[in-house]
Amino acid sequence: MSNPKDAFQELVRIFSSRDNQVLEIEIIPPSLGATFLQDGCSLGITKKALVQAFTIARQLFFDRLMLMSEDDLQTTFPIDGQSRNADSAITEVMLLFDCEHLTACNWRKRRLQAAVSHCPSISNQPSTATELLEAELTLMSSYQCSPLHRHTKSPTLWHHRLWVVVHLLQGRHWSREDLFTFQRAELDVVLRAGELHPKNYYAFSYMRQLEVLLAATVENTTGQSTCETHSAQSVVDRVVAWSLANPRDISGWSFCLYVLSNFPEQRSRVNALESVVKFALNVGWEGESLWTFVDQASKQFGLESVVEDTMLLHCDQETRSHGSQRAQDSRQKKSWQTWLAQARVYWAVDDQGKNT
Repeated sequence: MSNPKDAFQELVRIFSSRDNQVLEIEIIPPSLGATFLQDGCSLGITKKALVQAFTIARQLFFDRLMLMSEDDLQTTFPIDGQSRNADSAITEVMLLFDCEHLTACNWRKRRLQAAVSHCPSISNQPSTATELLEAELTLMSSYQCSPLHRHTKSPTLWHHRLWVVVHLLQGRHWSREDLFTFQRAELDVVLRAGELHPKNYYAFSYMRQLEVLLAATVENTTGQSTCETHSAQSVVDRVVAWSLANPRDISGWSFCLYVLSNFPEQRSRVNALESVVKFALNVGWEGESLWTFVDQASKQFGLESVVEDTMLLHCDQETRSHGSQRAQDSRQKKSWQTWLAQARVYWAVDDQGKNT
């Protein structure tokens, strides 16, 4: 499919018929012999076809969409729950090629703002505006959870997602359970983006801002300042598990520290720190990111003794006293290197104990 119009029409068809499902989009090599490959929600497209589709979409955008008034934007709203106007798909094609196309992103904001202004929610019934906002989130997820080169770490897309969430939270009444479900879904998106693009500062910054918004929404809805303990605990467990699976990712560890700082249960902090130290000792991990987390968490929460005790318990009974003395001698300055040096002492002592 070398015709630019055909490439554009095929992408418009795919975006218009996704029915708010999250697509997984990947650039495929031309050696596969196909321009498009689609299996359910998985889509492959060659870079050449994407460029061709973008040139058509960009021309249509500046010829037609840029001049739309607020009344004209309402014509781009879906006629029913299953159909979507092709005008919206034009900017979706543009953002697939260029995730930093701010003009296209701003047009989508104008369109959504027109929906919010003219189609307010009634009680708990979803309105056209709510449906459009939810569809916009799944579109952002299609970009940010796909193995694309820049989309997972695009500041433009993450800022746009936050804008959508702000209006979605304001659009209807949310129960505590709904807010928790929404929080978990957004966390899954962020962690997936973090896997696809390591050290994803923009994704975790978005999640921090979302946590503030959700806390304010809970307070306005229920008059309470925090979510239920079991809900917050599940978030802590999820973030700690992700960080242990990606121990080199400093952005993940930084967010893990942020989550623990917002969680009032000291026992949960102790358990999290113990699990991190045990992991490092068991696998012999020397990476700076993990030990920086150990250092900052132990200082911030006053848990230096927890780290000490965990390291002591890691050794067998015969080598604990000897390892403790050598660890004390290795302490020259208080930093992440201090804990790593102490861990190396215990590793060395433990190896000696096993060899004797």
